[in-house]
Amino acid sequence: MAWIAASLPLLVLVGTLLLMRPVLDWLKRRAILDRPVERSAHRVPVPRGGGLVVVPCVLAAWLALALLGEVPAGTVVIALAAAALAALSWRDDVRGLPIALRLAAHAIAVALGLAVVPPTVFQGLLPPLVDRAATALLWLWFLNAYNFMDGIDGITGIETAAIGLGLAVVAARAPPGDGEILLALALAAGALGFLRWNWHPAQIFLGDVGSIPLGYLAGFLLLALAARGLWAPALILPLYYLADAGITMARRAVNGERFWEAHRRHFYQRALASDGDHGAVARIVLAGDILLLVLAGLAAAYPWPALAAAAPVVAAMLVSMERRARDAPVA
Repeated sequence: MAWIAASLPLLVLVGTLLLMRPVLDWLKRRAILDRPVERSAHRVPVPRGGGLVVVPCVLAAWLALALLGEVPAGTVVIALAAAALAALSWRDDVRGLPIALRLAAHAIAVALGLAVVPPTVFQGLLPPLVDRAATALLWLWFLNAYNFMDGIDGITGIETAAIGLGLAVVAARAPPGDGEILLALALAAGALGFLRWNWHPAQIFLGDVGSIPLGYLAGFLLLALAARGLWAPALILPLYYLADAGITMARRAVNGERFWEAHRRHFYQRALASDGDHGAVARIVLAGDILLLVLAGLAAAYPWPALAAAAPVVAAMLVSMERRARDAPVA
């Protein structure tokens, strides 16, 4: 049984690579396209719905691991909640849904997930009930920030793969071991398979059907890691997304803008202004995420030095994007 479990991430990668083409063709026939608008980072219609492949492949592996007894039984709850989020998000991709309904569904999924995440995410710094409430709000914010950050070719594939691979590295260096390694590798495998189709110029976009459930799954693994005392790597791995989304939303809130509405104010979005080169911006994210992955591995033994080193890495990423934005030609 162990070899079957170990092969599941590879099957996720192969399945994502092979199934994307027929789904892409189906989306084109149905004209389910992300059509450019003023705030878009692309200039031609692109099929939207890559999550229809990535999410089922990843969830199938997670459920198989639970069936094989390689991961805690609560993993089934997380997988089913992610599947429900994917179904609702697909409807939102196709027809649109009120923001209140979407947030309510996200909150329910997070509430269900709290039954699986240990009640020690903040390591005793907060009373138990406050710890639970703060964990819920953080998870809810994170899965929506994941969606906000999915705005250019390659960025979410890179971020998800880096988080998944980083989680596997940390799990290999600290308990509990193989179960979480395989969950994280399955997540990374799905992202890598999708990246083959989403690298600039993208043939397909992930859509909310992909970004929302992937943010939910990544959030679960990161919070579970923090609850075991490994808070530093859990913070370091998504630090670029946390910084870009957090700073941008704070700026918009201070300016009295509706920060939850779509816009082009993120660092990575403004970095496109100089030449529209998605690949160049994605490579900044890739280089930074590789360094963060290494630092997360070190953080299991040296949390504070690793975190201190991660901050300038993310700062350099943001500064590089700001420089690209400043180099934009004057209209």
